[in-house]
Amino acid sequence: MVPPLSSASEPTLPNLSNLEEIFSDEGDGVGRVRSPGWQSSVSPQGLAVTLIADYTFPVRAWLPSAAIVALLGEFQVAAGAARTTISRLTRRGVLEASRQGRYSSYRLTSQAAVDLWSGGSSIATFTTQPDTWDGRWTLIAFSVPEAESTRRRALRTALRWRGFAPLYDAVWVSPHPLTPKGRIEVADLARGAVSVFRARQEDLETEANRNPVEAWDLPGIAEHYQTFISRWSSLLPHIGAGDVTGADAVRARTEVMHAYRHFPILDPLLPIGLLPPDWPRSRAREVCVAVYDGLVQQAQDHVRAAATRFAEGPDLDIRAHTIAGMSAGIGHG
Repeated sequence: MVPPLSSASEPTLPNLSNLEEIFSDEGDGVGRVRSPGWQSSVSPQGLAVTLIADYTFPVRAWLPSAAIVALLGEFQVAAGAARTTISRLTRRGVLEASRQGRYSSYRLTSQAAVDLWSGGSSIATFTTQPDTWDGRWTLIAFSVPEAESTRRRALRTALRWRGFAPLYDAVWVSPHPLTPKGRIEVADLARGAVSVFRARQEDLETEANRNPVEAWDLPGIAEHYQTFISRWSSLLPHIGAGDVTGADAVRARTEVMHAYRHFPILDPLLPIGLLPPDWPRSRAREVCVAVYDGLVQQAQDHVRAAATRFAEGPDLDIRAHTIAGMSAGIGHG
């Protein structure tokens, strides 16, 4: 979690490890945008961060503001809304500015870059870990005073982000141990009473017996996977034929990652042994990699060309990264 800045007069950084904070424009007055084929809307701020991060890692290259506005325009974000978005991300400490000749340029702050790369790597390595489970569940039972509804919502959001689901109203469950970072976060948010257990389920021979895996909507999760697979696998023949180029390549990479990044929350790596046969998790990753990595050169060329139109001085160090590269901890180049 990103700590607050030291001065009370400075803006507080969003928790960049929780991408939903960046991808939210709540209260901003800037409308959300939806391009054809998007499974859900994405905010202009989230879109701007995604575009900048996708093509400036790992060197935090500068992008002219006019290039950012032009790229956002390809997602139907109006120029005025794009400039407002850049200003707000700068005030939030996600971007920093520099004046180069006639143009203003922006790049990710060092803290934002570190946290976004960490979050991106987590998404890239999702499903690649060994499927080992010791048969025990982590249960968190809590009681937060009614007067602290905001804290209760924050606790539930934190638990959901860490792969927990509500088995009962105030009893949340996960097949995975609570990490040291998660322990600190839960202790900080649960200012009422909280208990954490790691235990095996005892089956009862009764219809009232509830398996902890039922805390997740498995048919609903599978439907999300299948919708993703159907939507994006249809693009693969066109990618293979070299028909997806320029702005279309940038849009496809951005949209497929925006859709895929929700799966670690929807399906927090539930053990395969608990899931129905032919669970579509692996196929969804294969499709995402084929689209995202398959369009890396075409998208990189387009972003470089857009940035170069507004740049002065040396060539900009625009680099698109791949899921394979993020999994290995390296950029594309």
